[in-house]
Amino acid sequence: MKNIRLRDFPSFIRTTDINDFLLNHVMTQSEALPRASAVVLNTFDALEQDSVNPLTTLNPKIFTVGPLHLMQHVHNERLKHVGSNIWKQDTSCVSWLDTKDSDSVVFVNFGSITIMTKEQLIEFGWGLANSKKDFFVDNQARHCRAQRCRVATGCSGVPVLCWPFFAEQQTNSRYCCVEWGIGMEIVTDVKREVVAAQVREMIDGKHGEVMKKNSIEWKKKAEEAVGVNGSSCLKFDKLVDLLLNK
Repeated sequence: MKNIRLRDFPSFIRTTDINDFLLNHVMTQSEALPRASAVVLNTFDALEQDSVNPLTTLNPKIFTVGPLHLMQHVHNERLKHVGSNIWKQDTSCVSWLDTKDSDSVVFVNFGSITIMTKEQLIEFGWGLANSKKDFFVDNQARHCRAQRCRVATGCSGVPVLCWPFFAEQQTNSRYCCVEWGIGMEIVTDVKREVVAAQVREMIDGKHGEVMKKNSIEWKKKAEEAVGVNGSSCLKFDKLVDLLLNK
């Protein structure tokens, strides 16, 4: 990633200590890349090209085959019920959502292992309420791999507000807010006035309009990538051929 800052690194390797254990572990694992028979990435060329290109110089067998969750053009009855959710989906909110205007509801999800203080929760709550916008809070425990979350967000077609807490979330926020232009970041020391202002800006403001436009463009590119003769579709076919001929 171009112009990445130390604060944008995943928290477990955000260090200037060259002897850090986890940093050295990641470096050791990365050294195995050239020896891999294939490297499969759940992304698509246009979305993370600047990050993928350097990898291809180390190993040309890099297969960007995502977003996998959008590859639904294959009609097979056996695949009908295949999904990526590890919990049973709760669709009870759909009838309420159907009564709201398009792009008017804020979906709030803090994840499954984020530890918030009482003060932070209060500030978020009042910020959302003071925005005067409808919002829906998902408190169901869930977890997903960082890249899958990042790619899913990048091609969802909606703008986002990011409150990076730990692990790869700072990196994800950098992608959303800077690289892709689809998000705004809420500072760690969250304040209700800031939350309310950013929610209103995201839904009604000029910056929000730009983010919405960018989000829709990325969604279109994602759909093109997984479509027939799209970059991800073609690379998926090549990956299958490689595996069958091993």
